[in-house]
Amino acid sequence: MSANNAFATQAPVTLPLDGLSKWRDLRRSICLSRETVRKREQEGKFPRSIRLTQRCTVWNNREIHRYLADPLNYRAADAANEVTEGA
Repeated sequence: MSANNAFATQAPVTLPLDGLSKWRDLRRSICLSRETVRKREQEGKFPRSIRLTQRCTVWNNREIHRYLADPLNYRAADAANEVTEGA
């Protein structure tokens, strides 16, 4: 089996409904560059990222699914992106 056939037969990548995802997981599900995502976050048109550490940024999967359901009319909710201590 050639390398090209191996990639063609893999199942499509799906994003879990719950939890948090890093950029490397999101980029397969959304067709936007990292810079476009950053700009849309600032405009409130993409779910806001959650900075866990200086080098680790994640997004809430539920908010990403909400965005993917209707990208043109999506508006970020402030309360939806808060992470409680110890969670």
